[in-house]
Amino acid sequence: MVAGEASSDQLAAHLMIALKEKIPDAQFFGIGGTKMQAEGFDAWWPSEKLSVRGYAEVLRHYWEISGIRRGLLRRLIEVKPDVFIGVDGYDFNLWLEKRLKRKGIPAIHFVSPSIWAWRKHRLKKIVGSVDEILALYPFEPGHYEGTSVKCTYVGHPLADVIERDVSQREVREQLEIPQEVSVVALLPGSRQSELQYMAETFIQTAMVLHGLNPGIRFLVPLVSRETRQQFEAARWKLKADELPITLMFGHAQEAVAASDVTLVASGTATLETALIGRPMVIAYKMSPWSWRIMKNMGYLPWVGLPNILAKQYVVPEFLQDDASPENLAQALDNLLRDPSLQRRVGRVFSDMHLALRQNTAMKAAAAILPYLGRG
Repeated sequence: MVAGEASSDQLAAHLMIALKEKIPDAQFFGIGGTKMQAEGFDAWWPSEKLSVRGYAEVLRHYWEISGIRRGLLRRLIEVKPDVFIGVDGYDFNLWLEKRLKRKGIPAIHFVSPSIWAWRKHRLKKIVGSVDEILALYPFEPGHYEGTSVKCTYVGHPLADVIERDVSQREVREQLEIPQEVSVVALLPGSRQSELQYMAETFIQTAMVLHGLNPGIRFLVPLVSRETRQQFEAARWKLKADELPITLMFGHAQEAVAASDVTLVASGTATLETALIGRPMVIAYKMSPWSWRIMKNMGYLPWVGLPNILAKQYVVPEFLQDDASPENLAQALDNLLRDPSLQRRVGRVFSDMHLALRQNTAMKAAAAILPYLGRG
């Protein structure tokens, strides 16, 4: 298995648990994170080695990542596992999957590459590289109709583990936050490369919003010591020490559940926020060079998963230069001042939750078992 980032690590860990229920003596190895390792995964390399985002950032780490991939391929051909499972990580994993498939090792890609968003031209390459795709979203299998690749919809594991209608009151009691205050959760990303471009913008947005609503409070969950240090450095640079910000180690779901609205960097965190049922504003920035490439490749009008799944602008999106502190603060303030809009968005998110709750790990395991001679 190869899972190169935090969200992939979580997906893979859930799948491991389900597979071990059917095959208790199964062995798992490759590239994985802490959640996988907690389930007995033998990490030949840690996930952090692959946690790089954006064209410019990948180029800076190209030789190291390329060396890891070649070394992994050599070891897998030697060991010859019963099946290879690439968890997301399209660019890294598809290269491996194609070569392993040629060697007779079945290749499964867990999480369909986003051909529906901006990589439709790569469908032919995917078809030639994998045996089966496990899709998280119900509209994805249709993109593989007429090809030789089987695509199975398995739902999204976050919809299985996140409770519907999470109680804001209960979470605030646990976090000792007064019920009457306005709370905004700030989720600037899980990677250091994301905070490089997002931290200052999110803090500046909080400064503007605090000016509009002096009683407001902010919760900022960060996944590592390094990202916390990055955020603190940006806060010190902007002289924002007096802002009512509470930093949290992890606990992103609790921060979102306690909030009235959330400002979130585009990615899986937007779906997590939607499943918790909180309205949000989506923002994203990357290096100018990466942005020039990306903006010319898209054909969907949305980038946020909640909008893609709803097929409409349910929540505002601000990208690159449009993601200014003024624009973001105004959008958040509009949400805070419109409870009826918050309720309408919440109803859309509730329907989304039901559609994605499919007992994903068990469905994915059931799809993989035939490749292990157990189906």
